[in-house]
Amino acid sequence: MTAKLEDKIGQMLVFGWQGDADDDPSSFNRHARRLVDEFHVGGLILMGRNVGAAVATRRTVDAAQRAAELARLPRLLIATDQEGGRVARFGPPHYPDFPSSRQIAAGDKPGSARSNAASMGAMLSEVGVNWALAPVLDVNNNPGNVVIGDRSFGDNPALVMEFGEQFILGMQDDAGVMACGKHFPGHGDTHVDSHLELPKIDHSLDQLKNTDLPPFRAAIEAGVGSIMTSHILFPELDPDLPATLSPSVISGLLRRNLGFDGIVVSDCLEMRGVADTWGSAEAAVLAVIAGVDMVLACHTEPTQLQIRMALIHAVESGRISEVRIDEANHRISRAKALWAA
Repeated sequence: MTAKLEDKIGQMLVFGWQGDADDDPSSFNRHARRLVDEFHVGGLILMGRNVGAAVATRRTVDAAQRAAELARLPRLLIATDQEGGRVARFGPPHYPDFPSSRQIAAGDKPGSARSNAASMGAMLSEVGVNWALAPVLDVNNNPGNVVIGDRSFGDNPALVMEFGEQFILGMQDDAGVMACGKHFPGHGDTHVDSHLELPKIDHSLDQLKNTDLPPFRAAIEAGVGSIMTSHILFPELDPDLPATLSPSVISGLLRRNLGFDGIVVSDCLEMRGVADTWGSAEAAVLAVIAGVDMVLACHTEPTQLQIRMALIHAVESGRISEVRIDEANHRISRAKALWAA
């Protein structure tokens, strides 16, 4: 494989990094540097362990961007989960305590979702983050949902549509940070956590059309820059593969039916919802075949290496076409021109 093609595969990787007391994960440490210098990743994700005070975090992000420049790579997408509430990598003690989506929606003022997202986006931009993995567009219509809950704007599709659209406008138009609607095609009606096992949603096509999909359709119309997939099996869409790995869901429903042409990013491939059955590396290959543009692995260096090598071998063997790689790289380059310039 040519170095150029390896670089293209690198651009499709969004990886996180770890460390310990001797190799501080809130700095641009050895693991982080390898992701840029050797793996040539297109993006890095900041987890809570990577976030410190604003000055220190900005120094870390700037070091990563300098490393990419020295390696003659495009500027990095710097991602983080910043929904507000319990999923906010930037929060106290160094940053404000932003309300959850449910709290925002309880005020019955959609404009507050926009102003809240604009405030979070401005904070992220100040430290060099250009990609917020939010908002949650799941319609939380299962009271037993253990993973979504107050991360959703509510159980009414129209409400989630309106507040989600306002969030996207605040994050992208007002703050200049790319937003990400998640978790396609909907994580609201689950009772198990896809971090731990593979959920299944037995919604009919009519239920999906009327309940789960409207917030994503509205987000696409609002110009959302990216959409994250869910590790959930929807038998009415694909009886065998969860959404992240399913051509029917990604290339069919999301691309062709809904007309989305932005970045599709997987949820973390180290989550047991896919890792226990397919393994993270094989899941990455299946995700790219399905139409995912960027694969996310937040934690483990050996797993990240396996993902990278599996994608390289899949192209070498012909399982993944170079056309598919070029298609993904085109979307990534376009997004970087908008959000990472």
